[in-house]
Amino acid sequence: MTCEMLQGLLSAAPKLRLAVIGDFCLDAYWFVDDSRSEKSVETGLMTRAVRSQRYSLGGAGNVVMNLRALGAGQVEAFGVIGTDPFGAQMSSLLRQAGVAPDNLERQESDWGTHVYIKPVRDDREEHRIDFGNFNALDDATAARLLDRLESRLPRCHAVIVNEQVQYGVHHSAFFRSRLADLIAAHPEVPFILDSRHYSDNYGGSIRKLNDHEALTLCGDERAPEELVLREEACGAAETLYARWQRPVFVTRGARGCLICDAAGVFEVPGLQIVGRIDTVGAGDSLLAGIALALGAGSGAREAATLGNFVAGVTVQKIFQTGVATPDEVMAIGGEPDYVYRPELAEDQRQARHVAGSEIEIVTALPAGPRPTHAIFDHDGTISTLRQGWEAVMEPMMVRAILGPRYADADEALYHKAVHRARDFIDKTTGIQTLTQMEGLVEMVREFACVPAAEILDAAGYKRIYLDALMERVRQRTGKLSAGELSVEDLTVKGAAAFLRRLCAQGVRLYMASGTDRDDVIREAEALGYAGLFEGRIYGAEAGVRTEAKKRVLERILKDVGAAGGALVTFGDGPVEIRETHKAGGYTVGVASDEVRRFGLDPGKRARLVRAGADLLVPDFSQGSRLLACLGLEGVSK
Repeated sequence: MTCEMLQGLLSAAPKLRLAVIGDFCLDAYWFVDDSRSEKSVETGLMTRAVRSQRYSLGGAGNVVMNLRALGAGQVEAFGVIGTDPFGAQMSSLLRQAGVAPDNLERQESDWGTHVYIKPVRDDREEHRIDFGNFNALDDATAARLLDRLESRLPRCHAVIVNEQVQYGVHHSAFFRSRLADLIAAHPEVPFILDSRHYSDNYGGSIRKLNDHEALTLCGDERAPEELVLREEACGAAETLYARWQRPVFVTRGARGCLICDAAGVFEVPGLQIVGRIDTVGAGDSLLAGIALALGAGSGAREAATLGNFVAGVTVQKIFQTGVATPDEVMAIGGEPDYVYRPELAEDQRQARHVAGSEIEIVTALPAGPRPTHAIFDHDGTISTLRQGWEAVMEPMMVRAILGPRYADADEALYHKAVHRARDFIDKTTGIQTLTQMEGLVEMVREFACVPAAEILDAAGYKRIYLDALMERVRQRTGKLSAGELSVEDLTVKGAAAFLRRLCAQGVRLYMASGTDRDDVIREAEALGYAGLFEGRIYGAEAGVRTEAKKRVLERILKDVGAAGGALVTFGDGPVEIRETHKAGGYTVGVASDEVRRFGLDPGKRARLVRAGADLLVPDFSQGSRLLACLGLEGVSK
């Protein structure tokens, strides 16, 4: 989906009239702080003191909130609430979102508003407290609710049917029968069904379900923790489409979404998300995006893509059933970072190699002009001068996060900080250092161990990190100057020789690094290959937030287009691989063990496959075979 197509979809939202019927729920977050707990005089037990509380709409309510946040012009809510204070809170939240609660039927007996109370202590959710598990919908309430919906159908562009809980409105056989009749009587209105228990009950609807639900409907029930393979999910989608003859959306969590319609199976990849995620409500967000697109007249593939972007925004909103605005959707969908081939990334047994070599082929070089331009990342791809930077950054980040509590933090807090720093470093390998430090600023704020006035900006934390890292680099370059180490000791095996061979083939070399430009130039000169790049060495610039690798790719693509040539990028980090993949270039992932300077690093391989690498090499020791794979061997300058 192009930016223009995405913008067009979002611009159509204000003209849409959408209805949501189903299980309206309330999510309640109670933030417990034991510092004010006391012993109860009545029971002798310690109380649980709530510092703050937050309420948001869940289930069908979260779909409504997402539609409103996306700019849908009119959204009507059809559900049932009880006579309790939670029902009043739900009505209030709907009004605040610009949705009249007039179509929420209030049942006087045998019904409590569906509420999920989630106590949060020390940043972790504890046992949930549920209301509404003993509900029984009476036929009169169901009839009134469905009569209201039927009267609105002539004006609706789409209807979302939500079934969230076992003892919600769909538990009533009378309700299911009447709603199925409504769907059958109005084939001109798209009904999009998201149901945990009754997907087979509503003929004529478009279904959204997860991969486990899809397999269960095909007679293959799996435990929630069991992995559903891509081939299995595709097979289930095809079976269900054949059964229902309506488009089927099968979600796969972080692995994206499959769509099956008359054109066959299509896959929307998952999105690469840096930082913490909270998947509560992600399915509702995806559903809202799907419904908005279908209501605007788009096809199933465009609908799944929009839904994927909406969910990608909301999973980054912690401890809330979040929503996504058009600006947020454009920010993530304008230049999406997809996760490619997760199954191959996670299972090295699926790798296919060039016969008799260690070169793994993911995508063969397409027919066309041979590569004339080559981009190289520096650290970890060519040079190992900075090998072990993670071991410098991790303790530096942990110290920054814990601040004055570093020395006396209990074991749980310390390990929590270590895990957060390590996970963040793993996800951001290869991006500009300043951007990583911006993430550190957010983590320092998140942990709240450092007084707000003492939190440094990204540039301040970057100086601390680089001071520690550069001491390590200076020691190694000093040994190189003294003859105690050689260039071969500080580069990936065969890298320098491979650069010279590329130059001999007439390939124009570029270096794109997230490290500061002056440092990259100095290090390339010390290692003896700076001249091969003829001044085309790019790195981060002081105070610049834009990714150096993205900027240099834009410049190189202009050169490539003018020369009528082709681009290949070599890198050990996801950024350069992903950006080249987006631009239509060919990518070689260098998954080298930087400690040994040769051989495969399985963790790197997995990251590079997910980023879209076409070829994978452990090092450059098989340079002739690699050149042949690129169509370069034997080509004279």
